[in-house]
Amino acid sequence: GAEYVLSVEKDHYSFIYVLVCLISALFRMEASCLELAVEGERLCKAGDFKGGTAFFEAAVQVGTEDLKTLSAIYSQLGNAYFYLKEYGKALEYHKHDLTLARTIGDRIGEGKASGNLGNTLKVLGRFDEAVVCCQRHLDISQEQGDKVGEARALYNIGNVFHAKGKQHLWGCTQEPGDLPADVRDTLQRATGFYEMNLCLVKELGDRAAQGRAYGNLGNTHYLLGNFVEAIKFHRQRLSIAKEFGDKAAERRAYSNLGNALIFLGQFNTATEYYRKTLQLSRQLRDQVMEAQACYSLGNTYTLLQQYERAIDYHLKHLDIAQELTDRVGEGRACWSLGNAYVSLGNHKQALHYARKHLDISKEIGDRNGELTARMNVEQLMEALGVSESDLSPSSSDIFFLLQKLGRDPSDEDCFFDLLSKFQSSRMDDQRCHLDEPQNENGVEEASDSMVSLSEMLDSAATMSPQTEELFDLIASSQSRRLDDQRVNVGNLPGLRITHNNLGHLVGEGDHQEPSDDFFNMLIKCQSSRIDDQRCSPPEAGPHAPTVPDEDFFSLIQRVQAKRMDEQRVHLPSDEQDDPPSSPEPELQGGFPS
Repeated sequence: GAEYVLSVEKDHYSFIYVLVCLISALFRMEASCLELAVEGERLCKAGDFKGGTAFFEAAVQVGTEDLKTLSAIYSQLGNAYFYLKEYGKALEYHKHDLTLARTIGDRIGEGKASGNLGNTLKVLGRFDEAVVCCQRHLDISQEQGDKVGEARALYNIGNVFHAKGKQHLWGCTQEPGDLPADVRDTLQRATGFYEMNLCLVKELGDRAAQGRAYGNLGNTHYLLGNFVEAIKFHRQRLSIAKEFGDKAAERRAYSNLGNALIFLGQFNTATEYYRKTLQLSRQLRDQVMEAQACYSLGNTYTLLQQYERAIDYHLKHLDIAQELTDRVGEGRACWSLGNAYVSLGNHKQALHYARKHLDISKEIGDRNGELTARMNVEQLMEALGVSESDLSPSSSDIFFLLQKLGRDPSDEDCFFDLLSKFQSSRMDDQRCHLDEPQNENGVEEASDSMVSLSEMLDSAATMSPQTEELFDLIASSQSRRLDDQRVNVGNLPGLRITHNNLGHLVGEGDHQEPSDDFFNMLIKCQSSRIDDQRCSPPEAGPHAPTVPDEDFFSLIQRVQAKRMDEQRVHLPSDEQDDPPSSPEPELQGGFPS
């Protein structure tokens, strides 16, 4: 028995899950649904979302006849799964919440659930449906005179258009700011909603929300190529971050400022911001962001033609990428190191990293990277007068090759000495820590005004006859009739229907048909979807956590016009990372950040 317990404790989530199952099985009568939910909320607030979801799921298993308690649990579960990036489960519980809110006539709850559903659909890449849901949240908030809800809805609609525009940029090869008309229109719509959000949160006196709005406006203007405007907004964001002592937001602002300054050619100023980014990343003990800052500094010093300093930072990036097993990041670091060594005229070291880049590209299936690396390897071997038969992956053969090239393996600037030098200088503050549920790639985060479980339960519900369930319109196929789209509330998990709550459930005869515009919009969004409730988030290529979204490949290549024989090929557009990511949504009924 003791050995089993020890083995379970190695997996914290499994241990919590088993513990919760035991509690719910042995003390089902004693542990109420609400008590389990409160414990789940406590764990989520402490950052343990896996443990929290286990308790919330146990609360649903126990069940309750209290409709507002169950609605709150659905909302919390949906948000917890959202933070865990289990978007299918998040979608499921937010739809349950929406169904229950509409069934009991809770207009405010319906609006919040619609907003959460829209946020989840946005992450799944279902932007048109997401806009419909977020617009529903906005309409209800305005109807109810809920200014806070209205501000959140405006913010989230802006996020949807930002994400949609960014996704369309993935296949674009234009220079920054030179965008297709549809992409520019989408991003300008995002800007419009962010500006309305900023105006409203200023009216409400919400400084934290103003900071997020400034940051999002900066990110959107950056994508539009309006770099001067982007810098203006990011500086305002930086000021508010300092005002609140928000080091993570301050770090993001510095990074975003550096990115914008790069495209204005102000490289020296950009390095100052990137160094501040690096310093804050180390203070926050965030290795991923530390690696990204090193990568950005390495590229910027390459643009300044300070290649030795660039090599120092790229080696630090490589070190962390290897420690975090980020093979894509390793490949980018090797590519950058090869470029820097070529610029210094050290073709031997450049060949070493070009071969590493080639090996990694083959391993991860990066066809474009493989073609680039292979060309670089061939040209470097030709320049050095060596053939493939002279090369071997073993350490002894590498030392043999260095001697053959007239290089002493003990030479102080040898790769192995350089690697040892930078590994020995690693600092304790570079150690990884438990990630908070935040997106750190230069984006703005969820609202800190999210309400707790108790606040949700204390809020007054507005009872009124309801229109057709929004969830049913989204979940059903267009071939089904309206009469087939009705939800049987008895199928909602955790709901105990008793004579106490039966009167609060809106009857079938009380439903009104939705407006034609609303229904037609949903049908239009769904017209090309098949089994749309089971889709996965779209993949944006190999994940590279240690590589920042803006990786400067094309810009570096344009500046380095005098490289050896101009041997490097221009990487195709799908090799490049995305522009700054879309901001995270303001979830409703979530946990304070």
